[in-house]
Amino acid sequence: MKAKDFDKKFDKGEDITQYLDLTKARRPEEEHHRVNVDFPTWIIRSLDKEARKLGVTRQSLIKLWIADHFKSWVR
Repeated sequence: MKAKDFDKKFDKGEDITQYLDLTKARRPEEEHHRVNVDFPTWIIRSLDKEARKLGVTRQSLIKLWIADHFKSWVR
């Protein structure tokens, strides 16, 4: 399919996903990178206690708190 035809379909609101190779799709700035952080035991206990209250994992709690902190800075 020519780019011109693809653009027309897209502009009309037609479903163009069949023409895309989604195996290579990515979301810029959303790739994950592993980071190791050492915390004292009392912080780990506090994180685990708060995570249990919210029904999330320790990792999820840390991600949420860091994301909340930076939301106002990023935009």
